[in-house]
Amino acid sequence: MAEHEHVRVAVIGSGFGGLGAAVRLRREGITDFVALERAEDVGGTWRDNSYPGCACDVPSHLYSFSFAPNPEWPRTFSGQRHIRAYLEHVTDVFGLRPQIRFGAEVKLLSWDRENLRWHIETTRGALTADVVVSATGPLSDPKVPDIEGLDSFPGKVFHSARWDHDYDLRGKRVAMVGTGASAIQIVPAIQSQVGRLTLFQRTPPWVMPRVDRAISPAERWLHRALPLTTQLRRGLLWGIRELQVQAFTKRPDELGLVEQLAKRNIARAVKDPALRARLTPDYRIGCKRILLSNTYYPALARPNVDVVASGLSEVRGSTLVAADGTEAEVDAIVFGTGFHVTDMPIAERVVGAEGITLAESWKGGMQALRGATAAGFPNFMTVIGPNTGLGNSSMILMIESQLNYMADYLRQLDVLGGRTALDARPGAVAAWNHKVQERMKRTVWNTGGCTSWYLDAGGRNTTVWPGTTTEFRRATRQVDLGEYEVIRGAGTRQAPNSPDNAEASRTDEVAA
Repeated sequence: MAEHEHVRVAVIGSGFGGLGAAVRLRREGITDFVALERAEDVGGTWRDNSYPGCACDVPSHLYSFSFAPNPEWPRTFSGQRHIRAYLEHVTDVFGLRPQIRFGAEVKLLSWDRENLRWHIETTRGALTADVVVSATGPLSDPKVPDIEGLDSFPGKVFHSARWDHDYDLRGKRVAMVGTGASAIQIVPAIQSQVGRLTLFQRTPPWVMPRVDRAISPAERWLHRALPLTTQLRRGLLWGIRELQVQAFTKRPDELGLVEQLAKRNIARAVKDPALRARLTPDYRIGCKRILLSNTYYPALARPNVDVVASGLSEVRGSTLVAADGTEAEVDAIVFGTGFHVTDMPIAERVVGAEGITLAESWKGGMQALRGATAAGFPNFMTVIGPNTGLGNSSMILMIESQLNYMADYLRQLDVLGGRTALDARPGAVAAWNHKVQERMKRTVWNTGGCTSWYLDAGGRNTTVWPGTTTEFRRATRQVDLGEYEVIRGAGTRQAPNSPDNAEASRTDEVAA
């Protein structure tokens, strides 16, 4: 990286969010940008998560960019290998590699109040940028619980997102810690290889059948020959999920029928009543993410698998001790314990206008205007920011909505002219967050009786969007300058009719 390099926009990350931002910048005619990637290739979550059985639980034709349809998806629910290949394809088709700096982990971002720009320190050198778009994603930094004695464990330990492919699991005694989306894919993938598998289950998940199949050559030919059929397929998948949102956000009791179907799914695969009882959740379905698998329950019923209905609390040499006192001797521990979602590490590296970090600003809970901008951090935007997650649909839909907002944000800066920055007004951020949290109160994620990774340390749901993707797209279609303080550099002339002193005015779009 050249010394004192300056760009208009610096994007952090090259997963779906970062690549999407890069493509959108190009489509807006902006070429003065770089994407900073700490790894040596693109892919984000789908590069890092290469564990056995890794796949997506959103249909392939919906889990892809609308501007880059893929008629060649091999299955209705694609695996990690094909999703990563898709992201590499997008990178090459849109010619993004020359503007991606690999091996450039961001160590510090600090706002320069005098020059209205961000100073960025990376492992490949320093640069400055007028605008920073952080697309690091919430599923990028693995979270391993603080377990007493773990440091002294003599065997192998790794997280699902840092899978050690050089370690041979065959014949080993393996502990799987966690029962989230990764764990239910890993367990059936390794069960037949290991000598003994012990699952430490703090909370059982609700698991529905995975209606997955190969997409036939004829279907793929049709999608290639008639691209409209790909759009129709995507639209149908989207519409079905939009109709489901009401049950999650306003009428959780309607999920009772789904719960009965999930219980039948357990009963079909697990004949042992004691095991079936351990695997049946005691909270409303949907409170945690509903998982999809046809192989998880059958794997747990195999003779070489033990299900410990308690979380791991201590490690004594090679002996793992659960909170209920159950012990297991193991050779390897695999943590499927999720990621730093409500305490994203990048926030500790961003120093704003008041000299405090984004993490300090968010110590009472993450909040950002329209999921994108935080007060006190001018010209800094997040993709997949606070309260933009989904419980039942494709995050690519939310990413593209945020990219719409990013594009209009940059257009507004152009209209204002000169050295200019936009800083979200605290009142606008607070009003938006209040509306979101009020709507959240009646959702299944808050009322379903579970503790999930959607909730932060204070019990607030700062992760999920309590509405449809259509509502979010409407709320992010354009920037309202009334929600921002316009900051001008010395010598910058004010544009005619500048709304510098306008009050925030469009927080009503998160209608109750």
